[in-house]
Amino acid sequence: MAQQLVTIFGGAGFVGTTLVEHLAKTGVRIRVAVRRPNSAMHVKPLGDVGQIQVVQTNLRDEASVRAAVRDSDVVINLAGILSESGAQTFKAVHTAGAETVARVSAELGVKKLVHISALGVDENSPSFYAQSKAFGEKAVTQAFPEATIIRPSVIFGAGDALFNRFAKIASLPLIPVFSGDTKFQPVYVGDVVKVIVRASTDNAMAGETYELGGADVYSLRDMMKLAAQEALQKPLFIDVPAFIAPVKAFFFSLLPNPVITLDQLRMLKVDNVVSDEARGLADLGITPTILEAVLPTYLHQYRPKGQFA
Repeated sequence: MAQQLVTIFGGAGFVGTTLVEHLAKTGVRIRVAVRRPNSAMHVKPLGDVGQIQVVQTNLRDEASVRAAVRDSDVVINLAGILSESGAQTFKAVHTAGAETVARVSAELGVKKLVHISALGVDENSPSFYAQSKAFGEKAVTQAFPEATIIRPSVIFGAGDALFNRFAKIASLPLIPVFSGDTKFQPVYVGDVVKVIVRASTDNAMAGETYELGGADVYSLRDMMKLAAQEALQKPLFIDVPAFIAPVKAFFFSLLPNPVITLDQLRMLKVDNVVSDEARGLADLGITPTILEAVLPTYLHQYRPKGQFA
């Protein structure tokens, strides 16, 4: 019997790399579909020789999506962007791209589709990111009704974008805080990956939506202070008044790697926590990993004397 083939769109990023490592241990063949194959070479040594294949795919090009999906038993769509750049718009990636993956997967007889969305998606959200994710979910379920939808809160772990950035800027004497009271429920990357791996084989999860949040809820300000604490820094956190925030965010968004964009500022108007009625980690028998237990394992690099501080 041939090995099962799992195709992962966006499988070379923070979550994707962890997912490939976990999936490789189960013995499946893995096809990592990314726009820039050269940026994904680090995933190939995570499995046995020949177990992991990297292919060039662009969600805006249906032919390349079809080539990536062909012969797959399972398709996992991790593709997503936090800010728009050129043709890589929220609509192109999160909505149209998600629809293409789901429709092509259905047409080619894929057995299971796992679609990674985000907590707080809403067609009526002031954030274009949240809107595009919501419309993407709708398109996925229409094209592939048995798809499993997974909505994580912000994800932490070695290589994350959020806490690493907070710790990096903690060396500054003053740090502006936008919407510091907004609530988040950070979830560990290992826990998210456990759910994705399980969804790729568990028939009971087909057609269901899961919201993934960690053990505790934090304000944005508290998360920034935690990162600074782990970096052994004591910056002064300054709350940016609501009427000034859009102006500051606009100018930040002009930078190559913006600290915050206008759209992200819009997202911060709504808390990012698991809803009471949602299925989540507890329903799958998974105990969420504690944030404070993991942050020291990778934020020590930002301390004045590194891990020897």
